[in-house]
Amino acid sequence: MAGIGTNALEAIQNPGSPSGRRESFPVQGAYPRHQNPQPAGVDRGLWLTGHAIRRQLEAMPYDLFLIRLIHHASGRPFPGERLWTATQLWNPATVRFLRIRNRQGCDVYIHPYAESRNAGYILLDLDRVATSVLETMRAHGHEPCLVLQTSPGHLQAWIHVSTFPLEPAVATAIGKHLAHAYGGDLASTDWRHLGRLAGFTNQKPQRRTPGGYAPWVKIVYARAGLARSAEALVQEALRRPAPARPPFEEAKPGRSVAAASIDAAQAVEIYQRWMQRGRIAERFASPDWSIVDLWIARKLLSQGMLAENVQDVLRLGSPHFPRRHTDPDGYLRRTVAHARSFPAGAALRACVSDPPRQIDGSLHG
Repeated sequence: MAGIGTNALEAIQNPGSPSGRRESFPVQGAYPRHQNPQPAGVDRGLWLTGHAIRRQLEAMPYDLFLIRLIHHASGRPFPGERLWTATQLWNPATVRFLRIRNRQGCDVYIHPYAESRNAGYILLDLDRVATSVLETMRAHGHEPCLVLQTSPGHLQAWIHVSTFPLEPAVATAIGKHLAHAYGGDLASTDWRHLGRLAGFTNQKPQRRTPGGYAPWVKIVYARAGLARSAEALVQEALRRPAPARPPFEEAKPGRSVAAASIDAAQAVEIYQRWMQRGRIAERFASPDWSIVDLWIARKLLSQGMLAENVQDVLRLGSPHFPRRHTDPDGYLRRTVAHARSFPAGAALRACVSDPPRQIDGSLHG
């Protein structure tokens, strides 16, 4: 629970503002909703959003949740990423802060946080599938604990498959299996893919209603619990052979290899392998991950990996990425560019936990 202090509600300097006339929205569900009456004098839009958040988090209980705000028009994330407990998230001060950002054009995303592993929840993106798919999932023991309508005709389902954190490769394998089985989006199956948070609007222009309004992310179904076939899903994923080593891993120094797609499981495996080779965890109690990124980038480039592949490895494999970087893509480009000339020994020696430093004109830390 260390680090929660940085997310304390007292640190939010965003006073509330009255909601607009379009702030209320329906919250649907297959089961009766909580009979929590709206307190007298409380803004109705604020209360409804808080109620939706509470239902979502109660359906997928966990200790910590990562929240990311991404401004849709610019594609830029709101500075920093925060970890919250469920109690902090449904606190009115937090809800008010997130609603302000949502009205300013930010999409609100969430993921149960288990550091470098998956928290046991698998996200399934179901775009334009028949509504009967949910009954099919239940029939096969893959019933979701939560289903959201992110816009008309678009669903997201969270399936609880384990009470213990899962290795990235296992969680990704389960996500791909479920996406293949139920027509989900295969591009959204990596082990830490972000899902929508209920009670906020979907800012994608293509999802706007005929009247031009952003649709609300609504709860369709919410009930906590493991899927009946959860254990079988995990065991099947564990029995699958590990992905073959990417061809660029065998490349010789100076030999360029054509770009190949790198998924999250491969990226984590590559990053962790180089950490083991450098004995990072043994030598440095609190590594500066920006310096580790730089060192690993240099090693991969020296083996002939293309810059875009190196960026993929850092994006998907570096712990807690994007951390506090306000421009993740820019950070990756600068790191890879600097890795071409940065001395390998100097990078590794600098891996101790120091204050943020200036590298190539940009702040790393």
